[in-house]
Amino acid sequence: MNRQAQAAVLFLTGAALLHAGVTDLYLRYVKAGLQPLLLASGAVLIVAALATVWYEWRGRRHHAGAHHTDAHHAEDAHDDHDHGHTHREPRISWLLVLPLLALILVAPPALGSYSAMRTGTALQQPYGYGKLPATGPLDLNVVDYATRAVYDHGRNLKGREIKVTGFVALDRSGAPYLVRMALNCCAADAQPVKIALTGKIPPVLQPDKWLEITGSYTPRQTKDPVNGGPVPYLKVASAAPVATPKDPYDESWNT
Repeated sequence: MNRQAQAAVLFLTGAALLHAGVTDLYLRYVKAGLQPLLLASGAVLIVAALATVWYEWRGRRHHAGAHHTDAHHAEDAHDDHDHGHTHREPRISWLLVLPLLALILVAPPALGSYSAMRTGTALQQPYGYGKLPATGPLDLNVVDYATRAVYDHGRNLKGREIKVTGFVALDRSGAPYLVRMALNCCAADAQPVKIALTGKIPPVLQPDKWLEITGSYTPRQTKDPVNGGPVPYLKVASAAPVATPKDPYDESWNT
């Protein structure tokens, strides 16, 4: 790959990273806290591309202004001959642009029920629990409810109205779960945290559809069919469809 092609690929890569970083697209790949690093990486790649172009232009200008001897002409002829053999390499290198265009033009879907039901729950015992409001409904995320229900035995959940939002997943038997994919760093290491549903479950549930479940704590638990991890139940009182959130992943389990 010659320097012009290298510079072009560097520039497009940097532009793709900047595009993802200033829009919500980056949330499909990495956790929100990595946005500054993503933007910095894009800026560095663009600067590197521009520097490559400048050095290449300066080198050509210097070469054009130099006096050539017969030996130089012979060497240039030899270089031109070699260049003829490598002329196709830059054309092939442009294939590297295709994934970059896909990154800019096509937003990949977030991991959903297919991945969730083929991966064991990632529920972990937390170091501590945040303080809950003394009165009113509890608006919890999937990880918070699951950890409190399993490891704190629902101590501060009993008798409270609870609201939890997640996407629907069904196991092979058709049993419904409310799920969020939890991130350590990026989508490649996303793992599910699951809540099994009981009570007034809607008669028709579609996998990957997002619901806000209103219900109450129940001490009932089951084991994840994949890895045997603990999965708490939530007793459903009502369920309402909601739009897919801007950030579909849950980062609360490691913050």
